[in-house]
Amino acid sequence: MRVSVSWLREYVDLPADLPTRDLEQALVDLGIEVESVVDLRETVTGQLVVGEVLQIEELTGFKKPIRFCRVDVGDANGTGEPQEIVCGARNFVPGDRVVVILPGGVLPGGFAIGARKTYGRNSNGMICSAKELGLGDDHSGIIVLPEDTPAKPGDDARPVVGLDDVVVEVEITPDRGYAMSVRGLARELSHALGVPFRDPGLAPAPGGTDSPAYPVGVRDTVGCDRFAARLVRGVDPTAPTPGWMQRRLTVAGIRSISLPVDITNYVMLELGQPMHAFDADRIAGPLVVRRAEAGEKLTTLDGVTRALAPEDMVICDDTGPISLAAVMGGETSEVVAGTTNVLFEAAHWDPVMVGRTARRHKLFSEAAKRWERGVDPALPLVAVARAVRLLTEHAGGAAGDEILDIDHVRPRTPVVLPADLPTRRVGVSYPPARVVALLEQVGCTVARGADRLAEDPGEVGVAAGTGGALSVTPPTWRPDLTDPADLVEEVVRLDGYDRVPSVLPTAPPGRGLTWQQRRRRAVARSLAERGYVEVLAHPFVGPGLADQLGLPADDPRRRAVRLANPLSEEEPLLRTTLLGPLLGIVKRNLGRGQRDLALYEIGAVFHPRPGAGRPPAMGVDRRPTDEEFAAADAVVPDQPRHVAVVLTGDVEPAGWWGAGRPAGWADAVEAGRDVLAAADVPADRIEVRAAEYAPWHPGRCAELLVDGTVVGHAGELHPTVVAALELPRRTSAMELDLDALPAAPVASAPVVSGFPPALIDVALVVDSSVPAAQVQQALVGGAGGLLEGVRLFDVYASEQLGAGRRSLAYKLTFRAPDRTLTVEEAVAARDAAVARAAERFGATLRGA
Repeated sequence: MRVSVSWLREYVDLPADLPTRDLEQALVDLGIEVESVVDLRETVTGQLVVGEVLQIEELTGFKKPIRFCRVDVGDANGTGEPQEIVCGARNFVPGDRVVVILPGGVLPGGFAIGARKTYGRNSNGMICSAKELGLGDDHSGIIVLPEDTPAKPGDDARPVVGLDDVVVEVEITPDRGYAMSVRGLARELSHALGVPFRDPGLAPAPGGTDSPAYPVGVRDTVGCDRFAARLVRGVDPTAPTPGWMQRRLTVAGIRSISLPVDITNYVMLELGQPMHAFDADRIAGPLVVRRAEAGEKLTTLDGVTRALAPEDMVICDDTGPISLAAVMGGETSEVVAGTTNVLFEAAHWDPVMVGRTARRHKLFSEAAKRWERGVDPALPLVAVARAVRLLTEHAGGAAGDEILDIDHVRPRTPVVLPADLPTRRVGVSYPPARVVALLEQVGCTVARGADRLAEDPGEVGVAAGTGGALSVTPPTWRPDLTDPADLVEEVVRLDGYDRVPSVLPTAPPGRGLTWQQRRRRAVARSLAERGYVEVLAHPFVGPGLADQLGLPADDPRRRAVRLANPLSEEEPLLRTTLLGPLLGIVKRNLGRGQRDLALYEIGAVFHPRPGAGRPPAMGVDRRPTDEEFAAADAVVPDQPRHVAVVLTGDVEPAGWWGAGRPAGWADAVEAGRDVLAAADVPADRIEVRAAEYAPWHPGRCAELLVDGTVVGHAGELHPTVVAALELPRRTSAMELDLDALPAAPVASAPVVSGFPPALIDVALVVDSSVPAAQVQQALVGGAGGLLEGVRLFDVYASEQLGAGRRSLAYKLTFRAPDRTLTVEEAVAARDAAVARAAERFGATLRGA
């Protein structure tokens, strides 16, 4: 939200010499994010003057309309002659007064203006739009000054367009909707600076009359609990919006449309109460406020025909919906150029309904932004009175004596606040008298009981009769104050966040990370060092993913947790495997030209607990009991941490050094081994064997076991899965459950032998169905304690070996810690290893 300081000064007595830095700091101290504080006097340098358009010549032969203008700028150019300027805008005519920057001036953003020849004509300067002057976002046309502007050609244009002011732009958090108005910001500044505040929301306004201003029926008092309206007849339809109002709207980024519409926007910015202006002569019959019905449609002011949902609130006449309530009006009842009878409407709508309607129709109007954050239900009559007064003052007409006020607003429920709660929660001493004073400063009504509060500021308790608690009724403009914690926050905020000491908790002894956290970091580092790139996928998936992955009907991964409020209706489920979202990321990268991919992710998967029921309701007034925590935890899905990798394309790129190597199922299996090694799982506890498990290819899938328990799978994806997800052939993947791995054993220091090793190679012929890892385990078991290492370095198959047979060549390293091995000892250990392999798998030495 953007607002000028001069507007704020109408309601808060800011010091005349207040530096912009102090103004910004005052808002920041109250928890309001300040985007910028701009002194407009410093944004434009050089001569910025008022000009009057004398002649316009339309230039043809160009791709866009171009106009050659002669503009009277008085004596500002030093000659008194009209200034020749080329301009592309078409929203002005001869006789209009405009804003001109002469050569030598500089616009915001460092845009220097000079004299040059363009489109075959000399152009000396520029006729400016609001966006070019930094006054707003409207670039559809240049600024045309109102007819009542007293400035003449050649006068300084800065005070005319508001460039002699300071503009504050703030970002309002969702819980502080009241600050999206001049009223709200002025109140905040009065708190921060300790200066008087005049609340425009308390301006006197006549109440509702027995005879309504217009017949209206509200059928849903939950969606609309207050509706006020008043009619103004005989308005001059040609009356322009006064210049001061246009300037304030322009600074706020709102385009001037017509006087009645501009007034509703002005009141919305001033009070925070969105309004709507109807052309009373274009309404057919009584108005009805209700929920939309199935099949109804409405063409809104932006020209879009929208299909309405049953949750949408609409304002209807005899023809049907004429306004999407609280979001945007309709075309059939809008104020037009000939409107003479204006019906002003100000209501109070359910913020939840408005937020859902705005998102459903992707229509985030300024009104909707305020409604979903909460609007003061006490404002409708004040806003209507303010709008009527402005319209009759500037466009004539007669305000009707009838005033409609349908009021179903329920009074605020008091909040019980222990007087010492702010002190206990924050650790700063807040005497009860101080707590009451700060809450009353916000606008709360504090019931102090039969006795007054203790006057001694050193006392912590509350006077007798109050029971040590305060009954606090929040003001109508603060719908966010609903719990004691909200009131504590207000006390701390107004007293000053800078008073709260910054105390860091004592760091626990040790490294500060759990062994599970250290394991995850080690795994991530290991994969990254091997060329894998980490990605973070959304944990949401669609119901069709299980079919795409080819999961069997009884696969537990088909049972997924469904979200009550998903970000997308197409992905309402939580993932049960990392592969679905990860393969989606692969597909997206392939679509952007990345062919060689090695990606990994470490994240949680979610497995529902059948029959868990619903969690218990837990408030914020106290700490939940251990039983409530246990009951809630029993409903939460199991969330084990998994790690997954996906490879496609070349794992070793081709180049001048030779041919590359495509990624395959063996790389995925090796990634699983790397993960287990990084997790400090001893090699002798790991087993890799063939398996069949979706979504992997049944002949190229391996399962990874630790202590006989399956912890993951790796291999090449099934061809049907690859086809369904539009991935390249031979795409490989690995997924492993990190939480299923045992804790790393205590590692003893390795014994380093200074004696030479004995290196012996053996090639064993076994059946091709025998896993190489099991043969290696047999060699280790048979060799005894002299075996220091074993490594598979060759796999060979040929007709000479026989059908279904292959040769596995291993390099064995033998070493003794206390002596040099003899040839006989090494050979005996080798023979023992081969004998064990022969015993278990029928292995024979190749060539024997």
